[in-house]
Amino acid sequence: MQHSTYMALFLLVALAIATGIALFKQYKYPERDYEELLLRTRSWWWIIGLVLAALYMGQLATTIFFAFISFLALKEFYSIAPLRAVDRRLVFWAYLAIPVQYYFAYIQWYGMFIIFIPVYMFLFLPMRATLIGETKGYIKANATIQWSLMLAVFTLSHIAYLVNLERFHEQSGFIGLVLFLLFITQSNDVSQYVFGKQFGKHKIIPKVSPNKTWEGFIGGVVTTTLLATVLAPWLTILSWQQGLVAGFLIACVGFIGDVVLSSIKRDIGIKDTGSLIPGHGGLLDRMDSLMYSTPIFFHYFYYITKDFIA
Repeated sequence: MQHSTYMALFLLVALAIATGIALFKQYKYPERDYEELLLRTRSWWWIIGLVLAALYMGQLATTIFFAFISFLALKEFYSIAPLRAVDRRLVFWAYLAIPVQYYFAYIQWYGMFIIFIPVYMFLFLPMRATLIGETKGYIKANATIQWSLMLAVFTLSHIAYLVNLERFHEQSGFIGLVLFLLFITQSNDVSQYVFGKQFGKHKIIPKVSPNKTWEGFIGGVVTTTLLATVLAPWLTILSWQQGLVAGFLIACVGFIGDVVLSSIKRDIGIKDTGSLIPGHGGLLDRMDSLMYSTPIFFHYFYYITKDFIA
């Protein structure tokens, strides 16, 4: 049995244990409200189940799956963004960028994959906005739509590129790599929350995210780095030393992704970006760290393994 399969089974068993604990608490203490905890565990069943199903169906299925996730994330972003009525025409072109970007990832056209959204869409969208003829709110609309493409599509499409690297024509290779990235990113979120809850005293940026503390951040970085050091040689072709660096990078940029989305929500004046995932909020709420950790991990991995992937 491949290591990635062991990891998948571990995730399912861990989730089953968490569900059992939640149900036991609800039975043991009926006077307490465990509804949100149960909602969260049910949502995790869906999340893990869908991700594993896509991964084990192969590279094409995984690429399509994450393209659909990008579509939902972009749609959610536009549902909260302060856009003008005329911007619907720009949004149409933004949606069309999704299949193009993921196609470049699927066929491994690195040159176009890496510049299509940051360069070509960056140049095209303002031109299209100019042809609409509405100048009021022009800068804000273009900045919002371009940034949404970068966050919801460009960053996440790096997972699809990882999945289709020629090095990983064997399913177990890319499955282990994706599970490593997703698990380490999520573990960082959890560990920073736990350490912050237990030991947090010194706030980092209270105006943006009052619950983020230096104790939580440092505890999360250490825990995530150790986890990555252990899991990298087991799930990927990385050595433990390379896994250590990967874990440190994921922990640091994951924190940045979290507070960046917090800044967006505070600017708009909302608590959650949506309600797509019961108990968690919106899709963007769940993927804030991943949107930053994915491209950074991708370029780190791509660089140190380039001699094997060419």
